[in-house]
Amino acid sequence: MQGASRTGQEETVKHNDVGSFLRARREALRPGDVGLPAGGRRRTPGLRRAEVAMLANVSVDYYERLEQSRNAHPSQAMLAGLARALRLSVDERDHLYRLAGYAPPVSGAAGEYVDPAMMFLLDALTTVPAHVIDDLTTMVAQNRLSQALFGSWQLGDDLEGNVTWRWFTDPASRALNVVEEHEGIGRAYVSDLRAGTARRGGDNAAERLVADLLNTSPEFTKHWDDMAVEPLRSARKKLLHPHAGPLDVQCDIVLSSATGHRLVIFRPQPGSTTAADFAFLDVLGEQTF
Repeated sequence: MQGASRTGQEETVKHNDVGSFLRARREALRPGDVGLPAGGRRRTPGLRRAEVAMLANVSVDYYERLEQSRNAHPSQAMLAGLARALRLSVDERDHLYRLAGYAPPVSGAAGEYVDPAMMFLLDALTTVPAHVIDDLTTMVAQNRLSQALFGSWQLGDDLEGNVTWRWFTDPASRALNVVEEHEGIGRAYVSDLRAGTARRGGDNAAERLVADLLNTSPEFTKHWDDMAVEPLRSARKKLLHPHAGPLDVQCDIVLSSATGHRLVIFRPQPGSTTAADFAFLDVLGEQTF
């Protein structure tokens, strides 16, 4: 009996690690759960390791070592990406952090984690560009058409992954927007950032982003001094893509109450040719990405 008890304890310990948890969650998912095609018959249940690696933006070899607990020590940012890829609930995400030896993220600090409901919506949007940004406009997830339209962003990569930073420091980030809308878009980003920093109440990441922008962009400083406070709202925008041509869209914002993330949807204006242009852009995306 004692031997049986020890064996049971050993099995419990063996299966209470990061690799076992990741494998269990991967095997519980189906391709359709994460917006992927079924891809024919599968010899084993769930997603393939390569599919999870792609969704989490890591190499297949690294992900395999994680599942096999072979000399792999994921960072907190890596865990956030895995939680997003595997569509973990908040409780499951927190459990993953604890297994890896980290304290779970504090309430309201979602980081790269996207709640499963919002990821489901993003996966379902296959005919329009859509992406998820946090309350400081850092990009945390993109669908295929968003990548085709805007390029692949460095998700959650501090400044380079922040929409507002890129808008005021990288002229190429404005190339798709018609010139007459530039000032209004810039004002909207600044007033949204002021609202986001106020909600965070002295958060280091928010204050650092504002300080960096004030030190870098006179245009940002001019708008910041206006003291306008307003979260991003649905707005009509005209885009000009070098291959798909003029795009007439309604830029809709859907808020996640769980994380404070925003799902940004570029919806074709009724009566325009934009829906057909998006279909053409999707074909280009298949050849490019």
